[in-house]
Amino acid sequence: MPHRPEVLFVCVHNAGRSQMAAALLHHRAGGRVDVRSAGSAPAHSVNPAVVEVMAEIGLDLSRELPKPLTEEAVRAADVVITMGCGDACPVHPGKRYLDWRLDDPAGLGVADVRPIRDEIDRRVVALLAELLPASG
Repeated sequence: MPHRPEVLFVCVHNAGRSQMAAALLHHRAGGRVDVRSAGSAPAHSVNPAVVEVMAEIGLDLSRELPKPLTEEAVRAADVVITMGCGDACPVHPGKRYLDWRLDDPAGLGVADVRPIRDEIDRRVVALLAELLPASG
C-alpha cells in the first residue's frame, strides 16, 4: 500500500487558521492525505467566526477542539506547515517546513475571516497538487 502523505498544520492557538487548513485539506484530499492540526498554546475552543465561515462551505468545525502540539505529531508528519507560531514550532531535521503567513482570525468578524479561509483554500489546493500529482 503506498504511503499516504501526512500534513501537520501548526499555529499558536489551533483555533483558527490551522483548523481551517486541516478541514480544507481533509475535505479536498478525500482520504488520500493524513491531516492533523495543533497549537503551541491551544485555546479552549475554535473561533466562532471560523466555525461559521467553514459552515458556509459545508464543513462542520463545531465539534473540533484545539489540540496541543506534540513531538509525536511533528515526527509523524511529512510536511509541517506553520502559521505564525514563531519559535514555539519545533524543527526536526529531514522534515519539509512551509510557513504560511496569514492574518490571524482572532477577534475578527465573519466578513474578515472569509478572505483568510479563501486564501488558505488556495494554498491547500496548490499543496495537494504537489503531494498527489495527477497520475498518468
